[in-house]
Amino acid sequence: QVQLVESGGGLVQPGGSLRLSCAASGIIFNMSGMRWYRQAPGKQRELVAAITSGAKTTYLDSVKGRFTISRDNVKNTVYLQMNSLKPEDTAVYYCKVAAVDYWGQGTQVTVSS
Repeated sequence: QVQLVESGGGLVQPGGSLRLSCAASGIIFNMSGMRWYRQAPGKQRELVAAITSGAKTTYLDSVKGRFTISRDNVKNTVYLQMNSLKPEDTAVYYCKVAAVDYWGQGTQVTVSS
């Protein structure tokens, strides 16, 4: 079965950086599109970044130029490098396989001074 394990969240000051990781199993990873979503308290979950099996990337407008999604097909892992973090980036971040209706446990990112 599909398993997604997110890690790398934490508390960071505004302007800081974090790198999230998502280790996937139970899928043919190198043929799978992968996505990062986030959900802030009281808000709907939103798509932050996506990467296709061919490594084409797309981003939410508010994170363009600050976040970078990447993948390692040997480690079956997708990453989200987050730079110049802002308080409004505070949320639980989830990774997801594009074609599979399954969510991991998420990782909390808190941007605060």
